Amino acid sequence: MKLILLGPPGAGKGTQAEALAKRRGLVQLSTGDMLRAAVKAGTEIGRKAEAVMKSGGLVSDEIVIGIISDRIAEPDCAGGFILDGFPRTLKQAAALDRLLETKGTLLDAVIELKVDDEALLARIENRARETIAAGGTPRADDNAEALKTRLMAYYKETSPLIGYYFAQGKLSTVDGMAPIAEVGGQIDAVLAA
Repeated sequence: MKLILLGPPGAGKGTQAEALAKRRGLVQLSTGDMLRAAVKAGTEIGRKAEAVMKSGGLVSDEIVIGIISDRIAEPDCAGGFILDGFPRTLKQAAALDRLLETKGTLLDAVIELKVDDEALLARIENRARETIAAGGTPRADDNAEALKTRLMAYYKETSPLIGYYFAQGKLSTVDGMAPIAEVGGQIDAVLAA
């Protein structure tokens, strides 16, 4: 099973992807983690990514697709995977479709975690408070201003993917505002259908 979880920052995509991966025996693929692993492994595509990242630039779609291509070819992805944080744009979605076609496969589902922006803000602020209370340091982007900036980028660049995948008949939406376990149950129900 090959899945994408969509939703704005703070919607719980990472939390749900991790739990879903455990329940279904899938591999959770985070583009950030894959980039760091490719750099550390010194692969050809990892060396290209490292050069861009060291110069402070954004890694190109071509490099990211190359890293995804290498990663999904590994044996542990044979049973399926969940893409967490990719694609972020229509161009990336089209490139992913082409990549999967060349590998003789397609996405099985795209699940949107629908959330309320005001509730997201409360979630992010609560996460920062809990991190501080536990003696940790909150993420630099766990604040109202950073969230607003990230939400603007999401609505401008990523939310068009909802229509893209809806047109392909792959999109399902779940209530991302429900408790974590309930959201997981909704995702399982979508995948069972």
